[in-house]
Amino acid sequence: MSGKLMAAVSAAVLLSAVPALADGELHIYNWGDYTNPKLIEKFEKQYNVKVTLDDYDSNETMLSKVRAGNSGYDIVVPSDYTVKIMIEEGLLEKTEPNAMPNGKNIDPRFVDIYWDSGRHYTAPWQFGTTAFSVNTDKFKGDINTLAILFNPPDELKGQINVLDDVNSVMHAAERYAGVPRCGADKANLKKINDLLMAAKPSWKTFSYDTITKITSGDVIVSEQWNGASYRSRQKIPAIKYAYPKEGIEGWMDNVAVLKGAKNLENAKLFQDFVMAPENAALISEFAGYDNGIAGSHKFLPAEFANSPEISPPAGSPTPEFVQPCPPDVVEIYNKIWTNLRK
Repeated sequence: MSGKLMAAVSAAVLLSAVPALADGELHIYNWGDYTNPKLIEKFEKQYNVKVTLDDYDSNETMLSKVRAGNSGYDIVVPSDYTVKIMIEEGLLEKTEPNAMPNGKNIDPRFVDIYWDSGRHYTAPWQFGTTAFSVNTDKFKGDINTLAILFNPPDELKGQINVLDDVNSVMHAAERYAGVPRCGADKANLKKINDLLMAAKPSWKTFSYDTITKITSGDVIVSEQWNGASYRSRQKIPAIKYAYPKEGIEGWMDNVAVLKGAKNLENAKLFQDFVMAPENAALISEFAGYDNGIAGSHKFLPAEFANSPEISPPAGSPTPEFVQPCPPDVVEIYNKIWTNLRK
């Protein structure tokens, strides 16, 4: 076989695996402050695709927009439990990321996961934990307990921000109270409601803008994701991420393609693109979380991979990935949350 023919065959095989002759557009709907501009620029340049990026502040906001129809987006980045809901509701395209050229790079821990076993719909974006951070220049006590949020010492009262996120707050309260996640037991749900209502006067704000909250000095404590805590510590070294003895929430955000996406092939290209180790590293470099792609750490500073926010200290609780709650429990959660947010 001549060199030219071999080259032509090789090119044909590559093009059939993932369409590389792109052009056109791609519309992405992702969490705010979560997408590295360098990543988008690289994708646009590599495939001659014009990307538009809009952001949301919760899975529920995104899901509501998608359920309404005609969102205009191709890509969304739902968390684990939301992926499961969206697959069950037929809202996602079955794009087979695990069979894409870069699918081989998915960390084996994140292939057969409860929300997308076998990775038939989604590619990894970032994963981490949800707990809280404390400015240890201003508070010297033990921080590795959820009592900091739900029964704080006097010096922290009025100095706490919690996430404006029903599931994160409810599940943290359940861990502190020692009751199961997503349980329908009325006595337990009353216990959680009473705990939250008693804690609320100690909280200053409900906000997703956790980095600004704690680094500006507006609060001493903020419920926070581990990567946001890492980014906060780059600004104020005394900020420390807690690993509460009562347990910690684990999560993973994933790149999914919406059913009926207008730019389907470009969306598939993007899924494959983010599974290349050097591109996954770009995401982590900006957002501050690990990514679930093998080989990406060599493209990141050693300080990042070894940081206490990314590599938990020995003896830290194992992150708990919580599946979607049953509809009847969600309904009660929402009533409790609505009352709490009044």
